[in-house]
Amino acid sequence: TTKMANQEEAEIQISELDLLSSMFPYEEEFAVTDQLALAELKHYVENESAEVPSSKVQFILNVKAEVPNASMVEFSMACALPFKYPSVLPEITVRSSLLSRSQQILLNSDLKTYLMQNFSGEPCMLSAREWVKDHAAAYIDKDLSSSSMTASDATQPQVTTFTRLWIYSHHIYNKQKRKNIIDWAKELSLSGFCMPGKPGVVCVEGLQSSCEEFWSRVRRLTWKRILIRHREDVSLEGGGHAEIQKQRKFPTLEEKCFDAHGARGNHMDLGQLYHFLEEKGCADIFQMYFGVEGH
Repeated sequence: TTKMANQEEAEIQISELDLLSSMFPYEEEFAVTDQLALAELKHYVENESAEVPSSKVQFILNVKAEVPNASMVEFSMACALPFKYPSVLPEITVRSSLLSRSQQILLNSDLKTYLMQNFSGEPCMLSAREWVKDHAAAYIDKDLSSSSMTASDATQPQVTTFTRLWIYSHHIYNKQKRKNIIDWAKELSLSGFCMPGKPGVVCVEGLQSSCEEFWSRVRRLTWKRILIRHREDVSLEGGGHAEIQKQRKFPTLEEKCFDAHGARGNHMDLGQLYHFLEEKGCADIFQMYFGVEGH
């Protein structure tokens, strides 16, 4: 199954690279710097038995942007696609001779934030290029003299994101999967619940990065159908342990069985699930899952 997920990710990478080369046919706009890695990736997609590629595909995208009172400035985006892309973000470094080191660092970190907030799990090279075209020039004039920089850094509290994912699966019976769900949640300090049976419902909550790691592991297992039905993100200033605990609606992650019935003892009593969600202040989720008002 990992092979299938990898294969799918590799195919997405190749079609995105094809798209880039058809949109930007000239070397000076788009150039793959590691042809061998690209050849390996194509070989991997075409041959069942092929080894997983040993290196990431790397390429350069050059973008010209207009700068007020200068004509055009070229920004160069050095990009590498990790093998798991688009499940993980691409690695991009934007450079320009007109950017100071601190301007360059800020620009790259803002680009990464933009991609994290808008494209988790989706191909995003064109969007990244658009963002650079529209925003990069503004960083050339940013005054980041050390005094103003450290002052604003000191007053900017660290922002942490608390996330709650509501995952829906066609069914969850397999004991090993059920054990994985509970073990991984514990390992990643996530709380929530898992309702096995048909349908299967999993809710995890905790730090955004931990929820995303949990999802990337779970979706690699074999499923008839699994998806994130709903996602909640809350930005926490400070984001200490206490702040995170305050956001939680569930104390730990446990498996919840609501009076199973049905031939295999696998159809859960959804009325009980509704009451459970209602107690936790999550009743509105029921409708997202089942498309009906809960009772």
